Amino acid sequence: MKLLLIEDEEDLSAIIAKGLRKTGYAVDCAYDGEEGLYMYCVNEYDLIILDLNIPVIDGIDVLKQIRAKDNRTKILILSARGQLEERVEGLNLGANDYMVKPFDFPELVARINALLRIDFIQSPAVLSCGAVKMDTLKREVFVSQKNIALTKKEYSILEYLLRHKGEVISAETLIEHVWDSEADMFSNSLKYHISMLKKKLGIDCIKNIRGQGYVLSEVKQK
Repeated sequence: MKLLLIEDEEDLSAIIAKGLRKTGYAVDCAYDGEEGLYMYCVNEYDLIILDLNIPVIDGIDVLKQIRAKDNRTKILILSARGQLEERVEGLNLGANDYMVKPFDFPELVARINALLRIDFIQSPAVLSCGAVKMDTLKREVFVSQKNIALTKKEYSILEYLLRHKGEVISAETLIEHVWDSEADMFSNSLKYHISMLKKKLGIDCIKNIRGQGYVLSEVKQK
């Protein structure tokens, strides 16, 4: 596995790289944001370790630029910026994990190993299907740019359908992912919430496939 380490403190970078190479990883090092972005563009990496306090291009801007065109490469932020708001911002912008300096090297290796075992694509913050858009950070839903007020259950149902748009999702699957484990699988609660959700959206984008479940698909606006 090949890693890119973007860290401006050269002594620390050398120590981290040496330790990771001993663990079996191939490691490239960059010492500022511009160099890091260049190396990212000309090479393929399985994971990027990114400091935020780096010169030329700040780490947050590096993260934004990578995520603007790539939601697959895993990114682990390793930074002295440890405030809750900073950690939340980094994760919301697309980092897969966040570690605060000072750190223990075995934990860094463990987190890298854990991330590389997971095969997933980072979902965008804004989900959409035709005229329907959902901002998962602000928890807002829009239909044709008009803000739509939803209950928590309606929002959760729509979010799950948006993340699986075009797929037929069974009622059982929706209940498993939206309700807690005490939910009654045979109640009419799901049908009621979907009925209300469809009414609020005002467009026929959620179809009931008899005997199979529900599917969210794009509706062409007249």
